[in-house]
Amino acid sequence: MAPSLLIVEDDLTFSTMLKTWLKKKGFEVETASTQSRARKLLSANTFDAVLSDLRLPDKDGMALLSWLREQKNQIPFIIMTGYAEIQSAVKAIKEGATDYISKPVHPDELLKKINEAIRNEYEQPIDDNSVTSPQNFLEGESEAARQLYNYVSLVAPTQMSVLINGASGTGKEYVAHRIHQLSKRANKPFIAIDCGSIPKDLAASEFFGHVKGSFTGAFSDKTGAFEEANGGTLFLDEVGNLSYEVQVQLLRALQERRIRKIGSNKEIEVDVRLISATNENLKEAISKGNFREDLFHRINEFTLYMPSLKERQEDILLFANFFLDQANKELDRNLIGFDAETCEALQSYSWPGNLRQLKNTVKRATLVAQSDFICLKDLGEDFNRQEPAARYESLSLHDQANEKQRILKALQQTNNNKSKAAVLLGIDRKTLYNKLKLYNIPQ
Repeated sequence: MAPSLLIVEDDLTFSTMLKTWLKKKGFEVETASTQSRARKLLSANTFDAVLSDLRLPDKDGMALLSWLREQKNQIPFIIMTGYAEIQSAVKAIKEGATDYISKPVHPDELLKKINEAIRNEYEQPIDDNSVTSPQNFLEGESEAARQLYNYVSLVAPTQMSVLINGASGTGKEYVAHRIHQLSKRANKPFIAIDCGSIPKDLAASEFFGHVKGSFTGAFSDKTGAFEEANGGTLFLDEVGNLSYEVQVQLLRALQERRIRKIGSNKEIEVDVRLISATNENLKEAISKGNFREDLFHRINEFTLYMPSLKERQEDILLFANFFLDQANKELDRNLIGFDAETCEALQSYSWPGNLRQLKNTVKRATLVAQSDFICLKDLGEDFNRQEPAARYESLSLHDQANEKQRILKALQQTNNNKSKAAVLLGIDRKTLYNKLKLYNIPQ
């Protein structure tokens, strides 16, 4: 039976386009242009998900979401919002929305979010307790994030070995989990090994297991990571830390798809998909003789490069609000958000520790904050000492004099990025498009 969707959107042209496209993708689709009409449809019918614009003629999408949750209806609810309304989208997530998507909507991204929302609602989660499950992590909306997760969705269904390259704190293990969850092995084990924390003498045992009495301290049989991950995914974090001897053993296991426990003569067939991660330059390690080139090519059929947080400036406040929500729950606090000065500081900071540092910073600030909003002083000394980074010059449209020139300058400063230009000009994206048409500025 085809999954059913309700689209709540007052732009009839856009609504019709979405309905037509989603029907071609196998969905049953109903539309409503007002919140009141949506309520009637939801009361009379069963839908698998709701896709609602934030702004509607009668009240807004938030009101519809609140009504649904008051009715004890936990149907997946995805909010569509403009770039300038990201804070509203974050609020919607906190109040029970499943996800949100920015306008202009990218069809493939929308399809991915709808499928994930429906799957997460009606199927048992793969790993409820994982700190890196989709419910406990944001992927972001920046161009760098879009590109990364587009590659994730492409490589996940394949059997290719993936090497995730990125600095500490960028979310490499989450990406590994996501590849597994979107793969054909999703219902099989996901086993993670931190190669940097394994003592050299125990590495072979961790990977392949051992039998009782095979060496001093082997008081019982042990199942290794390869056997535990059989049929599923084995994730090797900081793979560059493996000793040369273990690299040889790992290469053999990957080539032959067989392992032998320490102290055993019996070989065990294994079928694992390998995902590795590193913050090192493995090519440089190869040139120095510290990493085997043949192993590098075996684990690196497809490379994913993790962007640093400073390369994802559009995502910083999204993650900050997300981590604030987590910290509120963990610390039993009820802070609302960040004041304007703090938002500016968060976005201008270089974040050498990436997402991990941002999470720790927000958690600390949540603990020490004395008001409903986190202030600059709550972030700690690093932020109160920093020099503001270079920012775009404000081009807010306070009057209509020379308006066209301001718009052209904003587009030039943002490399023709309409969303960023709208923010600079202090208007929403729809208003910007109307002004582009008014002044015959090419779109």
